[in-house]
Amino acid sequence: MKLGFSPLTAGLNYRQSFDLAAELGLFLEIAYDQHEIDPRLPRARELAEMGRVAGVGFTVHLPFVDWNIASLVPQMQRLSLERTQRAIAFGAEIGAACGVLHSGLVPLRRPEPVAHARQLVHRALEQLELAIPVVLENLGLSDSDLLEAPAELVELLEAHPQYGFCLDVGHALIQRGPGGPQEYHCLLGHRLLHLHLHDNHGQRDEHLPCGDGAVDWSWVRGVLERFEGTAALEVTGGPEGVRRSVALLRGNL
Repeated sequence: MKLGFSPLTAGLNYRQSFDLAAELGLFLEIAYDQHEIDPRLPRARELAEMGRVAGVGFTVHLPFVDWNIASLVPQMQRLSLERTQRAIAFGAEIGAACGVLHSGLVPLRRPEPVAHARQLVHRALEQLELAIPVVLENLGLSDSDLLEAPAELVELLEAHPQYGFCLDVGHALIQRGPGGPQEYHCLLGHRLLHLHLHDNHGQRDEHLPCGDGAVDWSWVRGVLERFEGTAALEVTGGPEGVRRSVALLRGNL
C-alpha cells in the first residue's frame, strides 16, 4: 500500500507539502480544482518535474467545485464533463496513479429528475476517455447526492467495469454509521483501488486527523495490510495532523 496526503485539506502549500511527503515517504493527492482556480500554481509539466526531483508521486482529485456530471442543466453537465476530461489529462501528465471522481448531485429529488440524472451519469462515464485509472468515491453526505445507498454505487460500478472504487471511510461513517466502511468494503472490496482516510464523529465531514473521531482504525489498518493500491489522507491540522495520522496507520501510536 502506498500512503499519501492532500495538501488542500492539510492547508499546506506545495513547498511544504513536497518537503513533508519526501520526509515521510508519502505521495501527494493533487486537487485539480485549485489549478483551475489559481493560475499561479505550477502547470502539469512543472508539477511532474517537482515530483521527480523530490521523489514524490501523485494521485489527483478530479473536479468537485461548481461541478456536477449529473446536472439536469445541459450546459452545466457538458462543462462538468469537459472539466473532468481536462483533469484526467492533467493527471496523466503528472503521472498520477489514479483520479478520484464524484458521482454527482440532483437537488430536485423527484422520480423523473432523479431517473434522468442517473442516465446522464451513465452516459458521462461512457464518454470519458480514461488516460489514468479513475475511481468512484462513496459520498452520501447530503440529500442532494445522487447516490443514496451503497447498493446504488455497486449498480453504477457494475455497469462500468472500467472504473474502480475509492472507499472514503469518513463519508461511510456519516452515511451508514460505525459499520459503514465495512459495509462498503464488503460490497466493493474487489473493485477497491484507492482510499480516502480521515476521521469524524459520525455527524458531519470534519476531516479530522486519524484517531480523533469515531472511525474504527484498527479495522482500517487490517485492510491496509492486505491492500496493494493507494490511500490518501484528507486530514486537517497541518503537518502535525498528517504526522499523527501516518504514525497511527503505521502502528507507531
